[in-house]
Amino acid sequence: MKHFLRVLSQFLVFLYCKCLWRGLKFVIRKVTGRCELQRICYNNKPGARRTLKIESSLRSSKHEILQSAINSHPDSVEKTIDDIMALKKINPDTNPQLGISLQACLLQIVGYRNLVVEVEKLRREPYDCENPVHEEMLMKLWKELCPDSPLSGRISKQWCEIGFQGNDPKTDFRGMGLLGLYNLLYFAEHDKATALQVLHDSLQPKHSKMSKAEWEKKKFDKAIGYSFAIVGINITELAYSLLLSGALKTHLYNVAPEMPNVAHFQQTFCYLMQEFHRFWIEEDPSDIMEFNRVRTKFYKRVLKQLKKPDMALCPHFTASDLHLVTL
Repeated sequence: MKHFLRVLSQFLVFLYCKCLWRGLKFVIRKVTGRCELQRICYNNKPGARRTLKIESSLRSSKHEILQSAINSHPDSVEKTIDDIMALKKINPDTNPQLGISLQACLLQIVGYRNLVVEVEKLRREPYDCENPVHEEMLMKLWKELCPDSPLSGRISKQWCEIGFQGNDPKTDFRGMGLLGLYNLLYFAEHDKATALQVLHDSLQPKHSKMSKAEWEKKKFDKAIGYSFAIVGINITELAYSLLLSGALKTHLYNVAPEMPNVAHFQQTFCYLMQEFHRFWIEEDPSDIMEFNRVRTKFYKRVLKQLKKPDMALCPHFTASDLHLVTL
C-alpha cells in the first residue's frame, strides 16, 4: 500500500510539472502579457533570488534554445539573449531592461559553471617541488606569515610553526592540490593582519592563566589550538564542497554583479577561515580530537545560511571587514 501511494504521489507530481504547470504558465502569460522570464526579471531584484529562478526556468524549459542557454560560452551570451528574445517574440526596443537583466543573470550562471572548472583544475594539480612557481608560492607564504623569521631550509621543522604537519609541506597539499596553497597565500597576502592574528591565536595556550613558556615547558598538546595551515587546507575542502554542490550560488550570485571568478572564491575562503576561527573559540573544544565535530557543525551552519536567497557571506573585499549580512 505504501509503495502504491508513493508511486501515485510521484505520478501526480510528474503530471503537475509536465501538464498542469505548463498550462498554468500559458494562462498567466495570456493574462499578464508576459512570459515567465519577463515576470521573473520584473518581479525580483538583481541577485541570487532572480538568477536562481532564471536558471531553473531555463533548465526546465522544453525549448532547446532555452535549455542550452545555461551552457553558453561567455563570449556568446549576448547572441544567446538575442535568440531568447526572438524565440519569445519580445521586442528589445520596447523591453530594453529585460535584455540587460537576462544578460546579467546568464553571465552569473555561466560564470559559476566556469568557476567550478577552474577551481577543480587547481585542486587536481598536485604540488610539485620541482616546479619553481610552486616553490616560489610556498616560500612567499612563509615570508608573509613569518616576516621576521628566516627559514633555515626548504626541509625544516619550522614549517610546523605555521601549522604544517611535518618538515616538508608538500605532503599536506595532497588532498586539495594547489588549491590549498593558493587559498592560504591569498589569505596571507590580501588580508595579512587577519591571517597573522588567526595564526597567532592558533598557537596560544587554551588556558590563559598559564604562560606560553610554561605551556611549552609542560609539553601539553591542548591549545586554542589547531594547526593553521592544515585547517586552512581543510576549510579549502569545505569551500570546495559548497561550490561543487551549488550551495555557494546564493552567495556568489549576490556579490558578483556578473561572472563569479576565482578571486570571489578566495574571498569566500578568507571569510570562512575567519568565521571558523571564531566558531572554534565559541565551541571551546577540549582538544584537537574534536575538530571533525566542530567542522561538521560549522559546515551545517554555513549551509543553513546559504539557503536564504538574499544572503551574502562576505560583501566586502577585505576579510577583516567581513560580516554575514542580508542584502
